[in-house]
Amino acid sequence: MQLTHDLPEGYFFIRGHSPTAIRVIDRELASSFLLAPDAVVEDWPVREAAALDAAAVHALLALRPELVLIGTGERQVFPPREHLVALMRRGIGVEVMDSAAASRTYNLLAAEGRRVVAAFILPGSAAAAPD
Repeated sequence: MQLTHDLPEGYFFIRGHSPTAIRVIDRELASSFLLAPDAVVEDWPVREAAALDAAAVHALLALRPELVLIGTGERQVFPPREHLVALMRRGIGVEVMDSAAASRTYNLLAAEGRRVVAAFILPGSAAAAPD
Protein backbone atom coordinates (compact mmCIF):
# COMPACT_ATOMS: atom_id res chain seq x y z
CA MET A 1 0.00 0.00 0.00
CA GLN A 2 1.31 3.47 -0.84
CA LEU A 3 0.45 6.39 1.45
CA THR A 4 0.52 9.97 0.22
CA HIS A 5 -0.96 12.97 2.00
CA ASP A 6 -0.30 16.52 3.20
CA LEU A 7 2.22 16.54 6.01
CA PRO A 8 2.73 19.07 8.78
CA GLU A 9 6.48 19.30 8.08
CA GLY A 10 5.98 19.05 4.32
CA TYR A 11 7.56 15.58 4.05
CA PHE A 12 7.59 12.14 5.66
CA PHE A 13 10.29 12.01 8.33
CA ILE A 14 11.65 9.38 10.68
CA ARG A 15 10.93 9.96 14.32
CA GLY A 16 12.69 6.88 15.73
CA HIS A 17 14.12 3.47 15.04
CA SER A 18 14.88 0.17 16.73
CA PRO A 19 16.53 -3.01 15.44
CA THR A 20 13.13 -4.31 14.27
CA ALA A 21 11.09 -1.21 13.35
CA ILE A 22 11.20 2.37 12.06
CA ARG A 23 8.78 5.08 13.26
CA VAL A 24 7.69 7.32 10.37
CA ILE A 25 5.97 10.37 11.86
CA ASP A 26 3.54 8.62 14.24
CA ARG A 27 3.42 5.15 12.68
CA GLU A 28 5.73 2.26 13.52
CA LEU A 29 6.63 0.08 10.53
CA ALA A 30 8.04 -3.40 11.27
CA SER A 31 8.13 -4.78 7.70
CA SER A 32 10.41 -3.66 4.89
CA PHE A 33 9.29 -0.43 3.22
CA LEU A 34 10.33 2.41 0.93
CA LEU A 35 10.29 6.01 2.11
CA ALA A 36 10.41 9.15 -0.02
CA PRO A 37 9.68 12.69 1.15
CA ASP A 38 6.19 12.45 -0.37
CA ALA A 39 5.37 8.72 -0.16
CA VAL A 40 5.61 5.58 1.94
CA VAL A 41 5.39 2.23 0.18
CA GLU A 42 4.68 -0.45 2.76
CA ASP A 43 5.26 -4.18 2.48
CA TRP A 44 8.24 -3.92 0.15
CA PRO A 45 8.97 -7.64 -0.32
CA VAL A 46 12.70 -7.60 0.51
CA ARG A 47 13.37 -9.24 3.91
CA GLU A 48 17.16 -9.52 3.65
CA ALA A 49 19.82 -7.74 1.61
CA ALA A 50 20.55 -10.82 -0.52
CA ALA A 51 16.90 -10.82 -1.68
CA LEU A 52 17.16 -7.45 -3.47
CA ASP A 53 16.16 -8.20 -7.07
CA ALA A 54 15.08 -6.45 -10.27
CA ALA A 55 11.45 -6.12 -9.11
CA ALA A 56 12.57 -4.45 -5.88
CA VAL A 57 14.77 -2.05 -7.83
CA HIS A 58 11.83 -1.27 -10.14
CA ALA A 59 9.76 -0.27 -7.07
CA LEU A 60 12.59 2.06 -6.01
CA LEU A 61 12.79 3.62 -9.47
CA ALA A 62 9.04 4.30 -9.45
CA LEU A 63 9.68 6.86 -6.69
CA ARG A 64 12.07 8.84 -8.96
CA PRO A 65 15.09 9.03 -6.62
CA GLU A 66 18.24 11.05 -7.13
CA LEU A 67 19.77 9.11 -4.23
CA VAL A 68 18.85 5.75 -2.68
CA LEU A 69 19.73 4.84 0.90
CA ILE A 70 19.46 1.17 1.79
CA GLY A 71 19.11 0.50 5.51
CA THR A 72 19.95 -3.13 6.28
CA GLY A 73 19.10 -3.48 9.97
CA GLU A 74 21.59 -3.42 12.82
CA ARG A 75 24.56 -4.02 10.53
CA GLN A 76 25.58 -2.90 7.07
CA VAL A 77 25.02 -5.77 4.61
CA PHE A 78 25.53 -5.25 0.89
CA PRO A 79 22.83 -6.44 -1.53
CA PRO A 80 23.79 -8.14 -4.81
CA ARG A 81 26.16 -5.88 -6.71
CA GLU A 82 24.35 -6.08 -10.06
CA HIS A 83 21.25 -4.39 -8.64
CA LEU A 84 23.24 -1.57 -7.09
CA VAL A 85 25.05 -1.08 -10.40
CA ALA A 86 21.69 -0.94 -12.22
CA LEU A 87 20.78 2.11 -10.11
CA MET A 88 24.17 3.75 -10.54
CA ARG A 89 24.04 3.34 -14.34
CA ARG A 90 20.91 5.49 -14.29
CA GLY A 91 22.83 8.24 -12.49
CA ILE A 92 21.25 7.46 -9.11
CA GLY A 93 23.56 7.53 -6.11
CA VAL A 94 23.36 4.52 -3.80
CA GLU A 95 24.50 4.19 -0.20
CA VAL A 96 24.18 1.04 1.89
CA MET A 97 24.30 1.46 5.67
CA ASP A 98 22.79 0.20 8.89
CA SER A 99 19.22 1.35 9.48
CA ALA A 100 20.13 3.84 12.23
CA ALA A 101 22.55 5.65 9.90
CA ALA A 102 20.06 5.44 7.01
CA SER A 103 17.37 7.01 9.23
CA ARG A 104 19.56 9.95 10.20
CA THR A 105 20.83 10.47 6.66
CA TYR A 106 17.33 10.29 5.18
CA ASN A 107 16.00 12.93 7.59
CA LEU A 108 18.89 15.27 6.81
CA LEU A 109 18.55 14.95 3.03
CA ALA A 110 14.74 15.12 3.02
CA ALA A 111 14.86 18.28 5.18
CA GLU A 112 17.18 19.81 2.56
CA GLY A 113 14.56 19.13 -0.11
CA ARG A 114 16.58 16.39 -1.83
CA ARG A 115 14.79 13.63 -3.77
CA VAL A 116 16.02 10.81 -1.52
CA VAL A 117 14.42 7.38 -1.23
CA ALA A 118 15.24 5.16 1.73
CA ALA A 119 14.73 1.42 1.42
CA PHE A 120 14.52 -0.19 4.84
CA ILE A 121 15.08 -3.93 4.96
CA LEU A 122 13.37 -5.31 8.05
CA PRO A 123 12.61 -8.92 8.93
CA GLY A 124 8.98 -7.93 9.54
CA SER A 125 6.09 -10.29 9.82
CA ALA A 126 6.68 -12.60 6.90
CA ALA A 127 3.92 -15.12 6.33
CA ALA A 128 4.00 -17.83 8.95
CA ALA A 129 5.33 -21.18 7.81
CA PRO A 130 2.72 -23.92 7.63
CA ASP A 131 2.77 -26.49 10.43
